[in-house]
Amino acid sequence: MSTEQTSTSTSTPASGFSYTLTRTLEAPAARVWQAWTTPDQYAQWAHAAPGSVEMDVRPGGAWKSTMLTPDGGEFPLTGSYAEVVENRLLVTAMDVPGRPEPATMTMELTEQGPRNTLIVLRQTCDTAQERDMAEQGSTMLLDALTAFLDGSGH
Repeated sequence: MSTEQTSTSTSTPASGFSYTLTRTLEAPAARVWQAWTTPDQYAQWAHAAPGSVEMDVRPGGAWKSTMLTPDGGEFPLTGSYAEVVENRLLVTAMDVPGRPEPATMTMELTEQGPRNTLIVLRQTCDTAQERDMAEQGSTMLLDALTAFLDGSGH
């Protein structure tokens, strides 16, 4: 079960369109990290096609997965890791077709006692529509991660 979920969206043309999602998870940071960075665990909760997740979790390492949409479609994703601090920080770059620079998402983990971890997801996008779609996708990821860690997911 999660607590203290917050969401903040901002629009400042100089810095782009960004969002921040914050949630407290009932799991130690190492467990959250493992769920997010281990291909077989990630595939179980992140709506990925079986066998499609590959992760080389190190700065400059590549990742890929094929996400399954609710209507049965497949959406291949690729990217790399910009920063990796085990159990604390993961900066993921995602390749976006037609965009010269990858989209970057930051995940920060902060332990709050032995059984709770504060997770913060941040992303800055080029447009409000892109931000809204990314924020919706990240909220779905956090919901699925929460269910997985609680044992009520997949």
